[in-house]
Amino acid sequence: MIPISRNRFIGILIVICQVALVAFAMPSKALESLGASEDTADIVVGCLYPMSGRAGVLGRDSVVGIRLALQYIEQQELPTLPRLRVLLGDTKSKRSTAVTIAKRFVEEERATFLCGVVNSSVAIQVTEIAASAGAFFVGTDHASSRLTDEFFHDRYFRVTNDTRQSMTAGALFIRDYFDEHLKKKPLRISYLGPDYEYGYQVWADFREALNKLSVDYEITGTLWPRLSEPDYSHYINELIRQKPDLVVNSLWGGDFVAFVTQATDTRLFDVSRFANFEKGGDYEIFAHLGDRMPLGLLLASRHHNNWPETDFNRWFVQEFQRQAGYYPSSGAQGAFTGILAIAEAARQAGGDYGDLEGIERAFEQLSLTTPEDPPGFQSSMDPVTHQIRQVMAIGETVEDPRYPPAKVMLGNWQIYYPSDYEQVHSVTE
Repeated sequence: MIPISRNRFIGILIVICQVALVAFAMPSKALESLGASEDTADIVVGCLYPMSGRAGVLGRDSVVGIRLALQYIEQQELPTLPRLRVLLGDTKSKRSTAVTIAKRFVEEERATFLCGVVNSSVAIQVTEIAASAGAFFVGTDHASSRLTDEFFHDRYFRVTNDTRQSMTAGALFIRDYFDEHLKKKPLRISYLGPDYEYGYQVWADFREALNKLSVDYEITGTLWPRLSEPDYSHYINELIRQKPDLVVNSLWGGDFVAFVTQATDTRLFDVSRFANFEKGGDYEIFAHLGDRMPLGLLLASRHHNNWPETDFNRWFVQEFQRQAGYYPSSGAQGAFTGILAIAEAARQAGGDYGDLEGIERAFEQLSLTTPEDPPGFQSSMDPVTHQIRQVMAIGETVEDPRYPPAKVMLGNWQIYYPSDYEQVHSVTE
């Protein structure tokens, strides 16, 4: 064996570490893509979703939704429909990862559209990248209303409900559902939401709507668990101690599953009514909990497998189940709608896919039929805020075994149209 001096050994070790760090830092050259090939694509779309962890189901379902959208577009055979190449990136729900992928999409892959993003904090980072690059960003699953307010830019468009819409519908629901209670005394409300951008904005939008509706309420407590909290027992016990008339919760995905699972072993659902007007009614929650899903919870979602009972929604749900082997979460319908919206805006712009200003104008005037639209209604884009206008459906958990492994779905619906929740904010605005 040839002896190596200590200095030379350290030098070799440093070089090896540097090479390893560079290799680790470099993004993979291979990107999963769907749709048209690189040579034939008219438009490149870079989609960002979490594919792992508690939020991973939303990302994986979104990919199936994108495949369904590309299939649906191809079947339309309309003139000037663009050929889309859709790139997929796993954000892992981390802002730094999302930023790296988004920059690669626009700088190296020449994507003129970014789409997706589940986490609102991640979306704020991505929208800034899109704005600086002159690219579009089509939001399909994040919900903070700040994206169409202080972080707004001309090429940001959201195709699913935001926190302002959902929590205004929630406030309308509370005014109607608790009407007899409110005639006698204020409604005592405790709030529990995730300790980041989305949770804060849900609470702000909810209180704003309650105040504008002159709902008489008292705040009995606010609790802020972190994302992916493993143990909610402290928060559940505190809610039981507070004894509010209503607990409003804005956890989502695996976090909501974990919370409900742990709460079912306590008295929480016996001592207080419980509501989640954002994503508590997502199908994957019902599927995961099965017969452990409590009855009588007041929930909503951005898409429901059992409402509306239209041919389009039935086709979407059944075709998703046929291809994936299980029923879709709301994220799938958001991704489906996002890809349809991109294709339709480009088509309505006249087929000049390089005319980004023309596509922007078409997006502002976009009307689109989606699986979540009830009969006689069509989703449409607000040209000022770039927020889609859709119907909000709030229901109560009831026994319904039609979508196994779920044993519970939503029923006893209360339906709110855009004119209902927009009127709440039009008085002083």
